[in-house]
Amino acid sequence: MKNFWEENTIEKKQLNKKKIIILLTILILIILITIFYLIYANNESFRNWTDINIFRKEINQEKLVSISLNEDDTPTVYAFNQNIGILNNNEFKIYNSTGKEEKSLTIEVTKPIIDSNNRYLVIAENKGKKIYLIKDKEIAWEKEIQGDISGVEVNQNGYVAITVVNTSNKTVVEMYDETGNGLFYTYYATTRVGDIDISDDNKYLAVAEIDTSGTSIKSNIQIISIEAASSDPDNSIVKKFEGENNELLTNLNFQSKNYLVCMYTNKINLITPEWNVETITESTKEMVFADINLKNNIATLKEESTGLFTANTVVTITNIENKNQTTYKTDSVIKEIYASSDILGLNLGTEIEFINTSGWLVKRYIANQEITQVSLSNSLVAIVYRDKVEILNL
Repeated sequence: MKNFWEENTIEKKQLNKKKIIILLTILILIILITIFYLIYANNESFRNWTDINIFRKEINQEKLVSISLNEDDTPTVYAFNQNIGILNNNEFKIYNSTGKEEKSLTIEVTKPIIDSNNRYLVIAENKGKKIYLIKDKEIAWEKEIQGDISGVEVNQNGYVAITVVNTSNKTVVEMYDETGNGLFYTYYATTRVGDIDISDDNKYLAVAEIDTSGTSIKSNIQIISIEAASSDPDNSIVKKFEGENNELLTNLNFQSKNYLVCMYTNKINLITPEWNVETITESTKEMVFADINLKNNIATLKEESTGLFTANTVVTITNIENKNQTTYKTDSVIKEIYASSDILGLNLGTEIEFINTSGWLVKRYIANQEITQVSLSNSLVAIVYRDKVEILNL
C-alpha cells in the first residue's frame, strides 16, 4: 500500500513539472514576441533591417517572374484580381501570378477604358461604342452603345454603369446588371458627368454632375436608387447634394456600408449612410497627393522639407468610419501613387514601396531604371517595361 501512494506522488510531481516548463516556455515566447513587436514598431532602423533580412520584403528587379513583350507593340497592361491582362491588337491575354498564360479573348478595343472590382473587369473603347464585361476569365457580355463612351464603372457584383457623350443630350448614364440586362438610362441635357460609382449592395448609383453653364463651376451629387430607376427613372433620385461655387468634384467612391467618399480639388468629403456630409480633410500647399480608392480608408500625402533640395513624404491613412489615422514616412519625394483595396503603392522613381492601410510595409521593389508604368490589384503588381512585364506578388 505504501509503495502505491509513493508511486502516485512521484507521477504527480513529474506531471506538474512538465506543466510548469510548458507554461514558462509559452510565457517567455509571449514576452519575446511582445518585445520584438515594440522594437519593430518604434525603431525605424531595426524595422528596416528586419524587413530586408528576416521578412524578405525587399525585392530586386531581376528576381521577379516576367512576361515578354514585343518592343514594337504598345499593349495595355492591367492587373485585376489575381491576374495580369495584356490587350494588344484586339487580343486580350490573361496570365496568372506566375506568368503563365491561361486565357486569350477577342476584345475589339484599341484605346481602352478599364475598371475592375473583385471578379469583374469592364473594358470599353474610349470615345467609341464597344464594351465588354469579363467575369473571372470569360466574357460575360458585350454590347455596342449608341453615342461615345467616356467612362465605365463596375461594382463587386458585376453591375456596370456607362457614361455616354455625343448624343442629343450632353451626357447619358446607362446602367446594366451582371448579365447585361439594361436597367435604366439617366439623361443630363445641360450638364456633364464627372464621375460615377455603384454601391457594393447594388442599391445606389452616385453621379457627380458638373455644371459649367454659369460664371462659376458647380458640382452636384445625385444618389439614384437603382431599384426605383429600373421602373421609374424620373422619380429615382434619393438624395441630391449641391456643391459650393468653384468647387470641382473629381472622384466618387462607394465604400462598405454605403459610405460615399467624394474628392474635390480642395477637400475630401464623406457622405454617411444617413446622408450626412462630413469633411474628412482639406487640401494644403504641402499636400501633394490624395487617393480615395482604398477599402474603408483614404490616403493623403504631404511633403516635409529636410534641406534645401531634399524632402520626406508623410503618408496619412484615415479610416472613414472611426477616423483613426496611421502614418508612414518615406525619405524621398513620391512621384506617383497607386491604390487598390488595402494596398497603396508609392513610386519613388527607381523604387516602389507598397504599404497596407495599417501603415506597414508589405513589399519594396527596387528597379535598375526609372519606373513609369504600374498596374496594381489587391494581390499583385504589374511593372511594365518596353520589353517585358514583371509580376510582383504582394
